[in-house]
Amino acid sequence: MMDPLVAHQLHLTRRQFFGRTSTGIGVAALASLLGEDLSAAGPGGDSNASLPGVPHFAPKARRVIYLMQSGAPSHVDLFDYKPELAKLRGVELPAAVQMGQRLTTMTQGKQQPILPGIAPFRQHGECGAWVCDFLPHTASIADDLCFIKSMHTEAINHAPAMTLFLTGAEQPGRPSIGAWLSYGLGSANRDLPSFVVMTSRDKEASCGQLFYDYYWGSGFLPTKYQGVKFRSNGDPVLYLSNPEGMSREVRRGLLDDLARLNELKHQEIGDPEILTRISQYEMAFRMQASVPELVDLSTEPAHILEMYGPDVHRPGSFAQNCLLARRLAERNVRYVQLIHAGWDQHNNLPTQLEIQCRDTDQPSAALVRDLKQRGLLDDTLVIWGGEFGRTVFGQGDINNPKAHGRDHHGRCFTIWMAGGGIKAGVTHGETDDFCYNVVRDPVHVHDFQATLLHLLGIDHTRLTFKFQGRHFRLTDVHGNVVNNVVT
Repeated sequence: MMDPLVAHQLHLTRRQFFGRTSTGIGVAALASLLGEDLSAAGPGGDSNASLPGVPHFAPKARRVIYLMQSGAPSHVDLFDYKPELAKLRGVELPAAVQMGQRLTTMTQGKQQPILPGIAPFRQHGECGAWVCDFLPHTASIADDLCFIKSMHTEAINHAPAMTLFLTGAEQPGRPSIGAWLSYGLGSANRDLPSFVVMTSRDKEASCGQLFYDYYWGSGFLPTKYQGVKFRSNGDPVLYLSNPEGMSREVRRGLLDDLARLNELKHQEIGDPEILTRISQYEMAFRMQASVPELVDLSTEPAHILEMYGPDVHRPGSFAQNCLLARRLAERNVRYVQLIHAGWDQHNNLPTQLEIQCRDTDQPSAALVRDLKQRGLLDDTLVIWGGEFGRTVFGQGDINNPKAHGRDHHGRCFTIWMAGGGIKAGVTHGETDDFCYNVVRDPVHVHDFQATLLHLLGIDHTRLTFKFQGRHFRLTDVHGNVVNNVVT
């Protein structure tokens, strides 16, 4: 008859074996994953702590608000003024300019008639930046902005392009920017997540772009670093409220008991996700008090609400999300990511672009003004931009005043940045006379990411995580800091 102890050992699972053997394969792996001293950390690890040695040097920014404009705003119509294009309206784009660029199936092999910008441009501020009349509020803060007109990317479809910007790769599975920052820098507020996400879309629902969870995911990092999405309906965060009949005191006791059970399970198998579970339960408990106060806009003065525009009163609007982003910045939330869909104008450019600008222009400018007047802009980096640009040639019948647009274009496009160590009132980079190719100071997506990390005091080549035998980083094996835009 087999010894009972031997029989028990034979029934160990692979996970149990590695968790129990040497007292420590599980613990050693866990320490490697979290990059922190577990013996000094509280139950579940200290998610507020930064990695040893991070930041690598003195940061210029302490937090980021990323206003991601999903669907790709048209640089041709909004920022990259080319007056000579008016003389070429309807002329086929020269092959020497197109240079065999990879196009989507919507325009590949079709006619490519040049379509100049559809609205007037004017110069603004002491810097003399050219901005379309569709963006009067953005134009009014031109001296606070740095326009990068030489952005470029390889991606030509929305989801891969968004994924590249937000995670450093076109394929899902990598950690997002906010997850990297939470992992490297920790949190500056124990009562709120270090990484918050809010989404919105145009009121006409003209753009069918989807919001994928991996845009704010943690990838192969522990899941405690993923973004927390705030909702516009019901509780801002799912499952935050106590069930009916459960008091806060009962909830506290329940969490304490769960923590003890989870600690025992972690001692048994050493799974780092158990620590994540403990820390997230604790964060949820603290957020029960912090989030209601955060989203209560009744304390905001009337002149501040007016500054963000009439849509600020509509839950889930881009305007309200911008105001909440400022409130999160005041509370030292490390990374706030707003994603607004509605810029995918393939066949409705004349009817929708102006509406989209009207919905987003005033709140974006108000956020910069609001941060500045509160003394927060100096160490808050604000970013506005999409995943690529739009073609200078028209899609559809450009002579139909209501039904034409522009296709995707990754060879050049414009974003703007403000605050947090960015030079103000400057324009970096230049495109050719057709808004089609970069001719000076190109900035790739990985260069943009390297610069963002640099402003936060991080050497992008040194913030890494070992996964499946390789040390990964946000910028993959690419990227150079764009020093000309940094103060």
